[in-house]
Amino acid sequence: MNEHHTPSSPGGAVYEPTEYVHEKSWLTSLEQYQELYQQSVEDPETFWAEQAKEFLYWEKPWDKVLEWDFDDPHISWFAGGKTNVAYNCVDRHLHDGRRNKAAIIWESDERKSKVYTYQGVYNRVCRLANVLKAHGVKKGDVVAIYLPMVPEAVFSMLACARIGAIHTVVFSGFSATALRDRLQASQAKVLITADNGVRGGRINPLKAQADEALLEAPSVKTVIVVGRTRQEVDMMPGRDVYYHEEVSRDDISSHCDVEWVDAEDPLFILYTSGSTGKPKGIVHTTAGYLLGTAMTSKYTFDIRDDDVYFCTADVGWITGHSYITYGPMAIGATSIVFEGVPTYPDAGRFWDIVARHGVNQFYTAPTAIRSLMRSGDEFPNAHDLSSLRVIGSVGEPINPAAWEWYYHVIGHDRCSVVDTWWQTEGGAHMLTTIPGIMKMKPSAAGLPFFGMQPVVMNSEKEPSEAATGEEGRLCIKFPWPSMARGIWDDPGNARFKEVYFSQYPGLYFSGDAAVCDEDGYIWLKGRVDDVINVSGHRIGTAEIEASLNSHPEVAESAVVGFPHEIKGEGIYAYVVLKDGVDPDPGLDQILAGLVRKNIGPIAKPDVTHIVNELPKTRSGKIMRRILRKVAAGITDKEQYGDLSTLVDETVVDQIIDTRPHK
Repeated sequence: MNEHHTPSSPGGAVYEPTEYVHEKSWLTSLEQYQELYQQSVEDPETFWAEQAKEFLYWEKPWDKVLEWDFDDPHISWFAGGKTNVAYNCVDRHLHDGRRNKAAIIWESDERKSKVYTYQGVYNRVCRLANVLKAHGVKKGDVVAIYLPMVPEAVFSMLACARIGAIHTVVFSGFSATALRDRLQASQAKVLITADNGVRGGRINPLKAQADEALLEAPSVKTVIVVGRTRQEVDMMPGRDVYYHEEVSRDDISSHCDVEWVDAEDPLFILYTSGSTGKPKGIVHTTAGYLLGTAMTSKYTFDIRDDDVYFCTADVGWITGHSYITYGPMAIGATSIVFEGVPTYPDAGRFWDIVARHGVNQFYTAPTAIRSLMRSGDEFPNAHDLSSLRVIGSVGEPINPAAWEWYYHVIGHDRCSVVDTWWQTEGGAHMLTTIPGIMKMKPSAAGLPFFGMQPVVMNSEKEPSEAATGEEGRLCIKFPWPSMARGIWDDPGNARFKEVYFSQYPGLYFSGDAAVCDEDGYIWLKGRVDDVINVSGHRIGTAEIEASLNSHPEVAESAVVGFPHEIKGEGIYAYVVLKDGVDPDPGLDQILAGLVRKNIGPIAKPDVTHIVNELPKTRSGKIMRRILRKVAAGITDKEQYGDLSTLVDETVVDQIIDTRPHK
């Protein structure tokens, strides 16, 4: 085992990269990374100009590499340059020897596979782009995409990019109300949806939900319906058309001329789903975003030309945009598009896919890792995972126990674990370990990717000293190409400034709490709004959860604050036990003692609530606002807000019914 212990490392164990990974890594040494990183921060314009020439095709060179201002937020990369995302992700691979290479391997919910070559993707993207044009879509128009994880979701994104239209993907697990809000906010002209979605053996009536949303979304003039289940659905004459019929029309060509767009023209809008307030339509532009996703796909995952890469995300989220569609396809990778859930038909689903397709890079969320860990080692042990070289984590800080299981059981002590930190607003990886050359620390996000200049600001709004363990707020002090350019329909960038640039003038504020260690590794402590103020002490919920999850009987946990008469805020811990474990009457005291020992008396939970499951959205995120309401003693579900994105609403009733009377 490649391990040593460093007392100053918050996570304890440190793992060295193995030769198995190093021999295929694009970067050959830590010194090479440091040299490139120094160039990227000391001479960013030269660095990024070189990368833009290497990674992207340009129809016309740019006039100026960078213009920016964080005080009156404005960011512009490669202005005046002309390119096209679809050309970079598809067309150029037809001329570089990848024409017949698999671009997409679709894994359906029914465990059937279908392969699409780059030539096949080109034909389908062009035909759909011509259909959109036939329905009046022009450069700058917004097309909404409300599809399950089918190949047509990727084709739709690329078809929009091809003709200069702006897409806004709405997660297929979202309700009709959420879809309506996004259609209204974006003023979408066309909606691409499906008759139904299929996930985990369940049918999701997407067309019916779309019809409900469209009652209050008059901007949509055309609805294109993909036949996923080919079941009969209501079709409105003059508005609704079937995808398969439209792309098969005799007058629709398999060639569509590319619309060359400016580097700073919008590529897509992606709405963040806040629990309160109006969703923010994050705007990403063309060239800088694609450059960031292409570079990180290559260097974070070490993707080689004959590799098979598998990101388990949904295109309804930024991870699916950046690391299913745009990043992998920009570098000509073979990428698996996965429709199902990790536990259907059983908890071996991911590992079956890895074994059958010889997956080399695997990228998933800590929630999925903890869920599969809870199901036991027999599922991964039943499959050949020897093809894996890089295994990644995304979405939230991964707790040490889950990290160790991932490394030992899935990675067999030889894969590099890349625990990536980034955001919808960041577009691409911002912090990560680079495989094969960087040591790994369980739960540490790692070092900054090229061009990223992170700074941890303390309570006095001054940079924290590295290695002191002083927690602060993670900010970035210089723009990077893939960062968001603003919020849709935000005159003067007023909301953009308020949310990201007002708390720390001259800096971009991530909204996350973090600590920097002596090696420069950054440890995320959760969202700032997931920090509990107990008697004036700020305590990160992620740290408490990691401590609870370290107990051998605990599968996962979620910690929230609740009103406390004496402390101001108390600590309420929801705990899910592993399968087959019956809670001991004294387990809550044992867990409280464990937290007290690991963190200190101030972090000890006031209430420990053993639950069967946590309320999760279909994307796997824990809906913490529900947990906060229950912890506060609010049992009227009418006050919980929209629950339609939950996988199972009955989980909420179970949690309310079992709430300890304290």
